[in-house]
Amino acid sequence: MGGLIGMLVVGLIVGWVARAVMPGTQSMGLILTAVLGVAGSFLAGFLGQAVGFYQAGQGAGFIGSVVGALVLLFAVGKLKGGSPGGSSGSGSA
Repeated sequence: MGGLIGMLVVGLIVGWVARAVMPGTQSMGLILTAVLGVAGSFLAGFLGQAVGFYQAGQGAGFIGSVVGALVLLFAVGKLKGGSPGGSSGSGSA
């Protein structure tokens, strides 16, 4: 149980750092920020193992996790149809 809580806390920190680094506004709450960080860590670990940065079963480091979260933030921004780091709201004409 303690491992899960620790993973969520680290995921929250990683997600918060990724959101702070990415330009523009990302409207997501605390839970989605933690999910973003945890998913970014998994993505970084998976890709790191695929290219040989990490051994099988070894987790990604903090910086790798932030990079993974940034990749996910960028992808979500593209899928939503907005600019990668900016808001997609319409201006007044």
